[in-house]
Amino acid sequence: MKPIIKLFTYGTLQHEDVQENLFGRILHGTPEKLVGYALQELIIEEEFGLVKYDILVETSNLEDTINGIVYEITTKELHQADLYEGLHYKRVEVHLQSKQKAWAYSAAR
Repeated sequence: MKPIIKLFTYGTLQHEDVQENLFGRILHGTPEKLVGYALQELIIEEEFGLVKYDILVETSNLEDTINGIVYEITTKELHQADLYEGLHYKRVEVHLQSKQKAWAYSAAR
C-alpha cells in the first residue's frame, strides 16, 4: 500500500489541466482552510513575459486565513509537484484548520 500524502493547494495545482499534465489524473480534494498565513503576489519571468502568482507567507496571525483544497497524493506525485513549483517555492508542513497536517508551497526566500 502506498503512503498517502496530504497536499494543501491554493493556486494552479487546483486546475484540472495542470493536474492532468502533471499527475496524469484529475485529483479529488476536500475544501480546507489554512490559518496564520496570507497570500502575497510573486512575479516570475517566464518564456512569454512576467506572470503573477500567489504565494503563501506565514503571518502567525490567527485572523489571516487562506481557502484551498487538500488532495491525497502519492510520494511520486509530491516529487512531481516539487519540480512543477520550481525554485521560487519551497514545500513546508502546515497545520490546517481541521487539525490535519499537510504539505503546502510557500515563498522560497
